[in-house]
Amino acid sequence: MSTAPNATDAASLIALYPALSGLPALAGQLPLLQVPAGTVLFREGDACQGFPMVVSGEVKVCRSAPNGRELELYRVQPGQLCLVSSAALFGGEALGARGTTTAHATLALLRPADFQAALADPEFRQFVLGLYASRMAELTALIEAVAFQRLDSRLAATLLGHGTQVRATHQALADELGTVREIVTRLLHRFEREGLVELSRECITIRDSAALREVAQGAGR
Repeated sequence: MSTAPNATDAASLIALYPALSGLPALAGQLPLLQVPAGTVLFREGDACQGFPMVVSGEVKVCRSAPNGRELELYRVQPGQLCLVSSAALFGGEALGARGTTTAHATLALLRPADFQAALADPEFRQFVLGLYASRMAELTALIEAVAFQRLDSRLAATLLGHGTQVRATHQALADELGTVREIVTRLLHRFEREGLVELSRECITIRDSAALREVAQGAGR
């Protein structure tokens, strides 16, 4: 991971994060980080090093269980907020999840002291609180899905909306659903027996989207 001066990138950063428009001097001095794909930016239990603002690329934020199972909480794209980082900065506590880049990413990092100072600006404070509320709503929906929806319905919903072919490993689907690969594989083979999908290496072809939608809605077959 490398750091480069950011003085000439203030305008583009403000375009992505308009709430920084009242803080142009701060926006122009933030370190700009070039981060390769697959880089772990932070881990559960780490002290928060700052408020990351994604300029390009994407960051996946997950929680891990002691048995190795992983649950994806959300993804941060340009212009969006990392809830885990802001919560740690607000509360002065350790980070509660792990953040990993899914592709090469460019990040601007607002150090903890600068973050606290920026909160004095009404527009920036409203931006952070507004996105914080939005992320909380997403996490509430995720908790409801994990707690109350059948896994087969959630898997069917995950497969829909990507066209006729879904290119993903069983492990990747398990990580997204917060379960283990063996259960996802068992469900996919059930879907295949019922004529809903056709399985091949790292590719799932949708054969009956209407029936799969019924499963996603909890009707089953």
